[in-house]
Amino acid sequence: MVEARFYELEGKYIHCRLCAHGCILGDGCFGKCGVRYAKDGILHTTVYAMPCTAHADPIEKKPLFHFLPGSRAYSIATVGCNLRCEFCQNHEISQIRGNAKAYGFQMMPERVVWEAINSGCDCIAYTYTEPTVFLEYALDISLIARREGLRNVFVSNGFMSEESVNEASKLIDAANIDLKSFSDDFYKKYCGARLDPVLKTIEAMVAKGVWVELTTLVIPTLNDNEEDIQDIAGYILKNLGAGVPWHISGFHPDHNMAEKPKTDPLFLQKAAEIGRREGLRHVYTGNMRCGGYEDTICPNCKKAVIKRSGYEIIKNILSDGGCGYCKQKIEGVWK
Repeated sequence: MVEARFYELEGKYIHCRLCAHGCILGDGCFGKCGVRYAKDGILHTTVYAMPCTAHADPIEKKPLFHFLPGSRAYSIATVGCNLRCEFCQNHEISQIRGNAKAYGFQMMPERVVWEAINSGCDCIAYTYTEPTVFLEYALDISLIARREGLRNVFVSNGFMSEESVNEASKLIDAANIDLKSFSDDFYKKYCGARLDPVLKTIEAMVAKGVWVELTTLVIPTLNDNEEDIQDIAGYILKNLGAGVPWHISGFHPDHNMAEKPKTDPLFLQKAAEIGRREGLRHVYTGNMRCGGYEDTICPNCKKAVIKRSGYEIIKNILSDGGCGYCKQKIEGVWK
């Protein structure tokens, strides 16, 4: 185990300041993430340099559609998560508690960067589980990656503390953040979390210059209603800007919601159209083929600037960050 950062000793207890839970831990206790452990007045991270998976992915898989399209991201995760989503689609690794070493393999930060470079990747993505719970490891990798000319990407639930957001934002270049619902009750009931810290993380990262895209997983009977979609679209437009991409993804039965039906593709298309009508310029559907809703459309001439099929780009006519037809600038990080 390695000593964690983001904590302070308060009498006999340790106050973890890593995420918005702010766990108060007695000796011998784990935090809600299951991978931070209090012992003898020190908070330890049990997952430092112990990833459970590491390999190269298309950046579009994160999903990030407006960040280095067509590039590859060396994707890494450890076990653990600070949320308890009933519908988690990576629950086999995110919901592990206790001895994380039994589920991982040692890979020091320098080795991660070396593997990324040798895999032909342009960035390192901290993904699959929640990067906040292995933030010490991610930050150490990110610092070396920056020196070597690589970018850093977070795929996160956004349930972070102000302190961890500030530190992460110094080294990450882009983030896809889950905005699971615009209902605090949804977060409390199905995720063991709260909405407000997620919104604060999103707004802070945008303000600090991190390129941010959002994802909402649409779950039948839980958040597949027009009101929730309109609320999220309105929030993005008002607080983040019309150019922030929003990915609306289809649910498949998993974890504790194995009896739920899949998302209706027609509702995904309807949700995307609601987002566009609200004034958002870049709304996408994910996890299901919905005919054209994966393409980046120029907000001016309405032509497809980037055409995609799954994670593959089949046409890209961007020119100097703008539409190849009419020269309209398209928001994103293109080089």
